[in-house]
Amino acid sequence: MIWLLRVIAGPLVWAAGFSAVYALHGIGCARGWPGVATPLGPLHDAALIGALVVALVAAALIFVRRPRPPMAPEDRLITYGAWIGLISVGFTLFPVVAVSTCAVAG
Repeated sequence: MIWLLRVIAGPLVWAAGFSAVYALHGIGCARGWPGVATPLGPLHDAALIGALVVALVAAALIFVRRPRPPMAPEDRLITYGAWIGLISVGFTLFPVVAVSTCAVAG
């Protein structure tokens, strides 16, 4: 049964990263983080990039720990889940971080 958790680990990391990045985006916009300077640039950008990096590292660790070579059907599913998690994190979260915008109330 532990193999099932390993199969969904990649998508779970993506879901957690997705939730964290979008939550930080909304909170940062609402609290004016783009205007708060830090040594790394605006606080909003630093928070979003930090969340993206954490999600990428977690997805990469799952990918590195996948079974090699995948022999059993369970091993293939674990490998597919690791690929799905890693690709999804980069594909869906990078645009939010790279083109972060906050709507200006007018």
